[in-house]
Amino acid sequence: MLTVEQITACGVEKIEALKIAETVNRLLSTQSPTACWYELSRYILTPQHPFALHQLLYETVYADFDRATYGPPPAWFPTDEDITVANITRLMMELAIKTYPEFHAWSVDNRDTFWQMMIDTLGIKTVDTNTKAQKDATGTATYLAKLNIVDSCFSTPHDATAIIAQREDDENLVTLSYGELACLTNRVANGLVDLGLKQGDAVAIDMPMNAESVAIYLGIVKAGCAVVAIADSFAPDEIATRLRIGKAKAIFTQDYINRTGKRLPLYEKVIAADAPKAIVSSCEGSDTVAQLQREGDITWDNFLSDTETFTAVPCDPDAPTNILFSSGTTGEPKAIPWTHTTPIKCAADAYLHHDIHPGDVLAWYTNLGWMMGPWLIYASLINRATIALYDGVPTGREFGVFVQNAKVTMLGVVPTLVRAWKNTDCMQGLEWHAIRVFSSTGECSNPDEMLYLMFLAGYKPVIEYCGGTEIGGAYVTGTRVQPAAPSTFTTPALGLDFSLYDDNGEPTRNGEVFISPPSLGLSTTLLNADHNEVYFAWTPGANLRRHGDAIEQLGNGFDTEPWLEGVKYRVLGRVDDTMNLSGIKVSSAEIEEVLNVLSEIQETAAVSVSPKDGGPSQLIIYAVLAASESEPAKHEIHDALQAELSQHLNPLFRIHDVVIVDSLPRTASNKVMRRLLRDRL
Repeated sequence: MLTVEQITACGVEKIEALKIAETVNRLLSTQSPTACWYELSRYILTPQHPFALHQLLYETVYADFDRATYGPPPAWFPTDEDITVANITRLMMELAIKTYPEFHAWSVDNRDTFWQMMIDTLGIKTVDTNTKAQKDATGTATYLAKLNIVDSCFSTPHDATAIIAQREDDENLVTLSYGELACLTNRVANGLVDLGLKQGDAVAIDMPMNAESVAIYLGIVKAGCAVVAIADSFAPDEIATRLRIGKAKAIFTQDYINRTGKRLPLYEKVIAADAPKAIVSSCEGSDTVAQLQREGDITWDNFLSDTETFTAVPCDPDAPTNILFSSGTTGEPKAIPWTHTTPIKCAADAYLHHDIHPGDVLAWYTNLGWMMGPWLIYASLINRATIALYDGVPTGREFGVFVQNAKVTMLGVVPTLVRAWKNTDCMQGLEWHAIRVFSSTGECSNPDEMLYLMFLAGYKPVIEYCGGTEIGGAYVTGTRVQPAAPSTFTTPALGLDFSLYDDNGEPTRNGEVFISPPSLGLSTTLLNADHNEVYFAWTPGANLRRHGDAIEQLGNGFDTEPWLEGVKYRVLGRVDDTMNLSGIKVSSAEIEEVLNVLSEIQETAAVSVSPKDGGPSQLIIYAVLAASESEPAKHEIHDALQAELSQHLNPLFRIHDVVIVDSLPRTASNKVMRRLLRDRL
């Protein structure tokens, strides 16, 4: 029984507490836990109630739920209307399939038919079409011939809104129609031709995610070139590495980035990276001429062509459109090419798993150097939706006001961001009623924080979304036709499947993920590594692709309620020496290469651990100090390591702790045993 005192302790007035206690106790005595929570979350609890009350009722209702076995209980359930209008349901009806598990099984058993169905459903445009299905480089049979994927981004009426944007120092929303975005894209493509760039050339972008960078991205691809994607947070050394690997012939950048009133130089970092010809825009807008510091660089205004029409360059489906970077086993990041078919995976995941409809507004605070930047472009535009872009810091209330005013319907997050909102309570009281779905990726999430995220919008589902740059989307995720439990996944992504194996290569319910190809979106080559060695060598079975995540398969724990039948999954982190920090995948070797140059350091080992209550990984550095007459204090070592990491790799990476040791454990072949170090922690 729930007491009035428990409710008032959450900050609720006594009169209201009496009513809530009476209602909850009545429901608990007459209904199942799921029915009880459904009633409370939809009709009793509101975002205006303290979150402590939401937590209390959730824990009370599910007090007897076996979380150790089944994970967190569901916090959101689809209504009959949710299921009826879902894109998944429409396709199931066309195929006369009655249940979601049957639909997923069909999509895996009939992969070529499934992907061709998605190509047709999304309206992917081609220059010509083969009459006979051909296998593309991923092993998937399609009828695609030559195409340029940008053509498929502009199937919406010209007056529909393509982008809603806001800068943190400006309260006004700026909109760009599909017609205006198409014109700006064409001016970029023509400008590239005027510079002498040709089909197949690589062009880098090192800019924040704004309307101009979206047009630049699309213009490069439309001209038949490939984007070299660089996160605007990277230090000059890392910019230089990506320019070299991607063989960029030019780079788009910005004079500086404005964050909380501070001007953070960007063009200067590009110069320090010895970048090729730079096209420099101004943070203050196109009417302000950027100050150029090198001969040969040009301003954004002088670059743009006046010609607003451009015929997209036809390309082979496997031609590169984007060079993205992910962690490798060495200090050099893996260079992963996306092709003209990779965006089909992005758009399909958005259409199916996020249930995106024309006119939806999608916001995901990201940049073009992370796969979710290109994902957001394609997921929105191919699905005839709107991109919502906030050029500022997303941790404060100003970002939440933007989400409210832009009427965002799908809000993507990194778990670290949700933790910041919860700790400061900065989003309390905002009207996020337009949100239909959240999505979370980049890091392992915490159930309490994901429950908090649902609470902010009056209980909307969080689609956990886990995949990678080399997948073009997710391999495990959720849907809006299945219940959502915080921090858990409900299904392998449609069109592919995966298996779990233990260290001995035996099937298990808790082990390493191996994907079963083929699927559109899966990479087929790396620019600077052996693709087969990275993904297919030494796998536990034929036709299995290594991914590196550890997953636990759970049951639902609702044997008496068949409509909840199914499985859930919980991602446990990485099994290799890579980690996700602030939503960015990075390898131990990349971090150690930066830190080992310090004179005070003999060698380091970087590992990540998950907090006991779950959530984003924490970076721990084991350090062996160089011999010296006086040993520096631990906090001095921490500060020196943090400064080096921020200056030469990424200022978003934060060191949680430093452990000073006499030596690092090694194998007989002299490899550092980072798994042993993780186990110690």
